[in-house]
Amino acid sequence: MLGGSFWVAFLRNGMGAILMMSVFLLLDCPRLPMRRTVLCYIAAGGGLSVLFSIWYLVDLESFIRFSGPSALLSVGIFCGLLSSETIYLTFYKITLGFYFLALCVFCGVDIARWWFEGNLWVDIAVRLIVAAIILFFMIRKFRKIFLENVDYFRKEMDMFSAFLLIGSVLLAALVAYWPPVHIFSALNIVRLLIILFMAGVMQYLILHLYIHLGKEHSYQEEKQLLEMNERFLRRQLELERGAEEEASRFRHDIRHHCRLIEEYIRDGETEELLKYVKQYGQETEKKKLEPVCGNKAVNSILSVYSRYAREERICVTMEVSIADRLEIRDIDLVAILANILENAIQSCLRTGPQRLIDLRMTQKGHKIVIQCRNTCAALPYFPKEPEGGRGVSSIVKTAARYEGETDFAVENGMFVVRTLLNVPGQADGKEGVRGGKGLKALP
Repeated sequence: MLGGSFWVAFLRNGMGAILMMSVFLLLDCPRLPMRRTVLCYIAAGGGLSVLFSIWYLVDLESFIRFSGPSALLSVGIFCGLLSSETIYLTFYKITLGFYFLALCVFCGVDIARWWFEGNLWVDIAVRLIVAAIILFFMIRKFRKIFLENVDYFRKEMDMFSAFLLIGSVLLAALVAYWPPVHIFSALNIVRLLIILFMAGVMQYLILHLYIHLGKEHSYQEEKQLLEMNERFLRRQLELERGAEEEASRFRHDIRHHCRLIEEYIRDGETEELLKYVKQYGQETEKKKLEPVCGNKAVNSILSVYSRYAREERICVTMEVSIADRLEIRDIDLVAILANILENAIQSCLRTGPQRLIDLRMTQKGHKIVIQCRNTCAALPYFPKEPEGGRGVSSIVKTAARYEGETDFAVENGMFVVRTLLNVPGQADGKEGVRGGKGLKALP
């Protein structure tokens, strides 16, 4: 500290408050609207600057020793209260702001003492220049990287890794800021510069490690979705092949039907002909599969798995009432519905002859509720996917993508899966919603 009047101290403290709060706000997602947030920041920054300047006049020694940690604590509490981020990210952003403040103080004080005989205006000018460089770097480079990947930071930051990241930056800042170890010598200046530089490089590299890990986990989730979609397409292909074989048999049998009809016509047996045509029409109608709902993606998924269940002699009932178009990716619908039904079918295959799957899917406004009940053994079965992943975890992760929730329970000998989805950008749900006909696939 190079001394000065109350107003000089107020200027220094104001620059420090502006730097710390600006760094935090540039990386933050505040609770309040931005205009109100900025006004609160200005009021809090001005108030803290006045209080710290009064402290500077009243007790200079204690101010020199404890102003840094006190600024970290007071600014951190205020910014944390106005932030909507997780506690780990809040701690990181405030310690990053304090790190930059320590860098400004260190550069300003030591440059002024080393080359300008402790001139306080040189100290202030250097702090302004360093703060401007820091904010320029934050706005042009770091902020974009941080905000674009903040979801990865939220997912990857746990208590241990956050402690290491925050602790390294905080210790480096305190070493540079704390006066008892700030001995004025060339060796000590170089040592502190190396500590600050290494702390900055380390935290920057760790953030990129978080981004890499987050993207890697995201790619793994997408890989699981694609694998589930591939299995669904294979089942759909099997269904198409079955339909093609059915059509081939139908074309083969139609010749016999035509010959029999010709015989009835030649013999003049009109009543017998009408009776035969009626029976043939009824038999053909039985083989016709009615659509479950108007949504093509959902209808395709449910049709494929109801056919699969029928082949395994499982009774399936479905009741679907949703919009013809949903703001949900088809691949996510496959991940949820296909996993629910495939798990239900595998669970039924482990039970006795009484096998039942009951699926209900309804929409109300922005929310879609999916409930599936199926017979199960004494212990619920959570099948593993061929590649080692779990269908249950895929359901949970995909539902979470739409701010949804998933619940699993056993009720009266039935395994129950309930999934709630919040459909983004969906209308009130009245227009385009069809009450799907109940589909019953009997063995």
